[in-house]
Amino acid sequence: MGPAKPLAMKTGGPISLSAPVRFPATPPAQADVVVIGGGIAGVMTALYLAEAGQRVVLCEKGRIAGEQSSRNWGWVRQQGRDPDELPIMVEALRIWQGLNQRLGDAVGLHQTGTTYLASDENDLSNYEAWLPHSRAHGLKTRLLGRAELDAVMPNAAGWVGALTTPDDARAEPWTAVPAIAGLAAEAGVTICENCAVRGIETSGGRVSGVVTEAGNVTAPLVLLAGGAWSSLFAGNAGFWFPQLSVRATVAATKAMPEFHAGNAADSGFAFRRRADGGYTLAPGIGHDFWIGPAAFRNLRSFLPQVRRDLRHTRLAPMAPKGFPDAWQTPRQWKLDDESPFERMRVLDPAPNLGRIERLRGDFAAAFPKLGKPAIARAWAGMIDVTPDQVPILDETPVKGFFIATGLSGHGFGIGPGIGRVMADLMLGRDPGHDLSRFRIARFSDGSKIELGPSI
Repeated sequence: MGPAKPLAMKTGGPISLSAPVRFPATPPAQADVVVIGGGIAGVMTALYLAEAGQRVVLCEKGRIAGEQSSRNWGWVRQQGRDPDELPIMVEALRIWQGLNQRLGDAVGLHQTGTTYLASDENDLSNYEAWLPHSRAHGLKTRLLGRAELDAVMPNAAGWVGALTTPDDARAEPWTAVPAIAGLAAEAGVTICENCAVRGIETSGGRVSGVVTEAGNVTAPLVLLAGGAWSSLFAGNAGFWFPQLSVRATVAATKAMPEFHAGNAADSGFAFRRRADGGYTLAPGIGHDFWIGPAAFRNLRSFLPQVRRDLRHTRLAPMAPKGFPDAWQTPRQWKLDDESPFERMRVLDPAPNLGRIERLRGDFAAAFPKLGKPAIARAWAGMIDVTPDQVPILDETPVKGFFIATGLSGHGFGIGPGIGRVMADLMLGRDPGHDLSRFRIARFSDGSKIELGPSI
């Protein structure tokens, strides 16, 4: 395979289907491993597998990082993580630092910290409850009073204090993930954009390969890292797990004076500095959810999360045509027929402009001297979530067929760690972390669904 084409896309926003194909390879007939999905988890797993000497094929139905891996906030965050997720995230930050040394500005890593802003004493109490997890992993997390907050975020109004982790970082998603894909290609990964995998093939109870729109690839190991599409793919392959998707809207401001260098959020909105001098803004934990067939099937599993988060979620009855849980999207298809993944190469929901306008008002109320920010660009992405808001990292009921999905809005930061873990898991090596919380069977073996921290 020849070198990747030079990176060419609009700056300051997610990768769309109109972006040039950088990785136009045709999948070979044989491989050691096939990775399905070109987001951060799939790309990093492919890179680690190739560096371990495996012949790896990565198939992406649209563009590398075309979905949530270029549509997220760009946070590389340890703070507030689920305690079982945190060890992998600590490792992921170290990997990010190494990637930044190799790739420089394309990654754009800056260790400027994460700050959770407290609107009242109850918020501060919730934040304080997370401190033992921070201490267990040697993080520098601490609570800030109002006076200390004024020192790090002057001219802010309405907050009584904060929780901050200066170890945390930010990076540039729309350039970082394609640049890492370039590293994977240099390591020998055959990356095939515009190449949907329709399904897996099995023999004797284990995976034997995949069927792509460009032909079959035989392989004894396959990873499904399909983000919001994963449960749809798995259902056609004969097994189920609960997964839903919510729309998250994001906006990029025009260049503006730096008032805070790192990541910050309260319950209403979130922001972080970008390399181009603007800020990425988002409506905090507010999301939009389209009710489809999976919502009814998975209702019992998601009830604890629904009870906790419903007031932050806007419900709508009809997903756009072609979306993973749209009413018209087929749940079963033959592998010699066109699949739903070919019909929608890139999941590109329209942003909720009403949320953005409210976000501008919330920002102006918090920073009255700055006023309403000028928005240069807005977009949205579909975040795939599990009932307990932590990933599935496991071998599926089909031997040799693995899955890394359900990153629940936390995937960009932790993605490099997940890639390393999945590569070792697939090769039968010690993954170095306790993965029992992330097993797929937790949703079918009678285990109680345990929600992670609510901060």
